[in-house]
Amino acid sequence: MSAMKYCQGPRCHTYKTKDRIRGPKGHKQYETRKRSEMNYNGNFCSMICQDDWFRKFGDMAVDHFGRIHEPKSVMADSAWYKDYTYGYPNNTNHCFKNDLLGQRIAITEQQYDDQNLITPPTT
Repeated sequence: MSAMKYCQGPRCHTYKTKDRIRGPKGHKQYETRKRSEMNYNGNFCSMICQDDWFRKFGDMAVDHFGRIHEPKSVMADSAWYKDYTYGYPNNTNHCFKNDLLGQRIAITEQQYDDQNLITPPTT
């Protein structure tokens, strides 16, 4: 069994839900949620708590880890991604797609599922 984790939301303990009530009769209090499994990146019990954390610490975190000051870009030769169009029944078309070049290259479902194939196969 994994160790219990506490929600990192700075206001988690202030939300009035029954699962946050702890303590003996007469001395009840609301506490931060404790779980063996946390959702939302493994640190938060809910989207509300995750959003609370980002509102409080987001700017500091972005400044600490590197705020960008100029746009990043992807050039056309690196803009390939896998896509598919679903057709019913059994008529799904898989492809590599590049919106910058306006190109689609058909691939098999096996090539689509291959995590190591990240650009169109050369012919």
